[in-house]
Amino acid sequence: MAGHSKFKNIMHRKKAVDAKRSRAFSKHGRLIMNAARVGGGDLAMNLSLRYAVDRARSDNMPKDAIERAIAKGTGEGSDTVMEEVTYEGYGPGGVAILVDTLTDNRNRTVGEVRNILEKNGGNMGESGCVAWNFERKAMFFVAAEASKEEELLLVAMEAEADDCSLGDGGFEITADHTLFGSVSEALSAAGFAPEKSEIAPLPKTTVTLDDPNQVRTLLRLLDLLEDIDDVQSCATNIEWTDEALAAAEAD
Repeated sequence: MAGHSKFKNIMHRKKAVDAKRSRAFSKHGRLIMNAARVGGGDLAMNLSLRYAVDRARSDNMPKDAIERAIAKGTGEGSDTVMEEVTYEGYGPGGVAILVDTLTDNRNRTVGEVRNILEKNGGNMGESGCVAWNFERKAMFFVAAEASKEEELLLVAMEAEADDCSLGDGGFEITADHTLFGSVSEALSAAGFAPEKSEIAPLPKTTVTLDDPNQVRTLLRLLDLLEDIDDVQSCATNIEWTDEALAAAEAD
């Protein structure tokens, strides 16, 4: 059970979260409200809500804000129908991009996504053009010393996780996305409460961009996409090398 850093590949811009925290909370709130509206407000019975709440907590969303979002979702305050839509396309260097959205207006959202892609070195693709190269996984980061590897590996295996590997400052565990709740609970019960957890599309194969200009353009493209209110997350199949990121972020 080993592998390269998955969290680095999908969370490389985490340092920008604080600057956009209010927008992040808004996105979390929408996801929580929709999950509660569809499946009810019981976290134990609603896996989608459990994931949405865990994701919000990982970004330090206040407890009262989470509770208000659940209450709105289960109440009668709004009859707006939100739907989850995934758009597919390509970025600089042919990098595959998946854009997960939660929207009440498909025409508005697809127009915004297409506009940003086309103005920043990319283009919209047909449904299925890149999705085949991604699989949704539950991912957890546990801050622990290397001496805990054997103990943590045993816990992960018993919880039916796919992978457990030592990374910078701790361990990265991946599992089938349907096991998000059970793996999280198993880790916490064993004293390895995840510092970060997420369900995200992971690429089966990756590409490397050696040109810092292309990396810089891709970073800008992803930031602009994530600034769209309807966008919940973006995923790519780029392999983020430390050298390319350092050069791209040097400006």
